Amino acid sequence: MRRVFGIGETIYDIIFKDGQPIAGVPGGSVFNGLMTLGKLGVKCTQISEVGSDRVGMIIKETMEKNGVDTRYLSCYEGKKTAISLAFLDHNSNADYSFYKDYPNIRLEFELPQMDSEDIVLFGSYYALNPALRKQVGGFLKHAKESGALLYYDLNFRANHKSEVDSLYDTFHENFCLADIVRGSDEDFSILYGETDIRKIYDEHIKGRCNVLIMTHGAKGVEIIDRDNYYYIPSKRIDNVVSTIGAGDNFNAGIAYSLISESIYRSNLQHLDAEGWNRIATYGIAFATKACQTTNNYIDIDISEIFN
Repeated sequence: MRRVFGIGETIYDIIFKDGQPIAGVPGGSVFNGLMTLGKLGVKCTQISEVGSDRVGMIIKETMEKNGVDTRYLSCYEGKKTAISLAFLDHNSNADYSFYKDYPNIRLEFELPQMDSEDIVLFGSYYALNPALRKQVGGFLKHAKESGALLYYDLNFRANHKSEVDSLYDTFHENFCLADIVRGSDEDFSILYGETDIRKIYDEHIKGRCNVLIMTHGAKGVEIIDRDNYYYIPSKRIDNVVSTIGAGDNFNAGIAYSLISESIYRSNLQHLDAEGWNRIATYGIAFATKACQTTNNYIDIDISEIFN
């Protein structure tokens, strides 16, 4: 059975609308995708960290309840689990405030045994953070050497824009490690001041990674695979509740499609227009479902995706 490993931040999200809290759920970019996959019966493992407080225990129990392996979840004695406050605007998009209490020494774990059937999800600032780069980079290189397929989601927020220059080499290293790079138009605008996928691919991705996926929310998905360009439209959503977790669940949909369509690193290069259309359709369906709930992870009927 194929496995999906994720490495990323685990956090507790409290969601506000009109100044009032409306929901509180465990979250984190990679975490959200793994939770959705776990609900679908995919064998998932999260490499992350929590405090030893009640919130940390809630997160751990939630992961286990939804089929996500917690053996690589570091629990810091005497520390509080990270919290985020997400404030929804009139378009149901979120602005965040974060509260964190990490120890000086973090994320110590033994590298898991991996093979060419495995998929790795990584991204956000967690994949760039200098304080964690030794551990995160070591895991990613181990996964690459083991033959796993690596999927990198930029998910780069504006509050880190001032660090772009200092993180330039780490971005490039992540591009080289990844088999698929995914980012939203907003990510690339923050990072490069540019949203033209062909220009971004030619100047920053080509030669490092063969596949670039750019998502544009309601405006659809663009893909470049070895200079071949594909566009897949999004589905219209009339009842958007929250966009929190939409990108994370798009990633989950792509991971699920790679499993369903029997795509590995070894045959990724054989995907054509029809294949990429099917893969993107999974991602769009998962993201669409996420926009219709305040939950960070979803229940979805796979049989309805292509109906």
